[in-house]
Amino acid sequence: MSKVYSTEITSEKIPSDNPIHQRLLKAYILAAPFVKGDVLEIGCGEGRGVELLAKGAESYTAIDKLDGVIRQLQEKYPNGKFISGNLPPLSHFDENQFDSAFSFQVIEHIQNDLFYLKEIHRVLKPGGIAMITTPNRKMSLSRNPWHIREYTATELQTLASSVFERVEVKGISGNSKVMEYYERNKKSVDRIMRWDILNLQYRLPSVLLRIPYEFMNRRNRNTLKTSADELVMSISHTDYIQTEDPDHALDLLLILRKGNQ
Repeated sequence: MSKVYSTEITSEKIPSDNPIHQRLLKAYILAAPFVKGDVLEIGCGEGRGVELLAKGAESYTAIDKLDGVIRQLQEKYPNGKFISGNLPPLSHFDENQFDSAFSFQVIEHIQNDLFYLKEIHRVLKPGGIAMITTPNRKMSLSRNPWHIREYTATELQTLASSVFERVEVKGISGNSKVMEYYERNKKSVDRIMRWDILNLQYRLPSVLLRIPYEFMNRRNRNTLKTSADELVMSISHTDYIQTEDPDHALDLLLILRKGNQ
């Protein structure tokens, strides 16, 4: 597989990424009961959840902009259909084509988020279901220059309710081990942010922040692993928990249903 990993695209092969990888994997574990019929994954990345989503599907289709990775995923999973393309729109797909759609940690990267949701609604069959995850802004430790925006639970629910007939907002939180890692990470980030006396992280264009953000984020994760290796490596997806209290969750979990027409 092509090496596309950054701190924004985590890898199960990088030890210091383990807590984040397990957090992202949890979304796919939670998605399993909602998989039905013809499945679309929007933003499949390096294929973290292909097997989990395809297992219960009649057909599995994925789209992502990472052309080289898409080609390799097609070779690895010949029974699936993998498409390279920017999104939105989802112009490769017809109206009412899919029974279920999944898009994890994508919407925060989309400039026109309303259009993105409308496109998901369009390609779903009547009665279809979609699941989306995104970071909870209330729990973010600093500005992420790779994100167009982040959401609170209320903001995300309001946006989604303008498109979908039924909307539920839940969250993905963590147990004591996860929250210990979070608090250690927060203290470390706070120490770094003390040097930003001009608040440049919010004043500079995001493109100027990406290289220093990547360097400091990777260094921070490596430092956390060095100082708490047992904790970092012991965290698994079972340490992340679905919660009905999205305001205090690490990630927001959106469950969307298209009405019967």
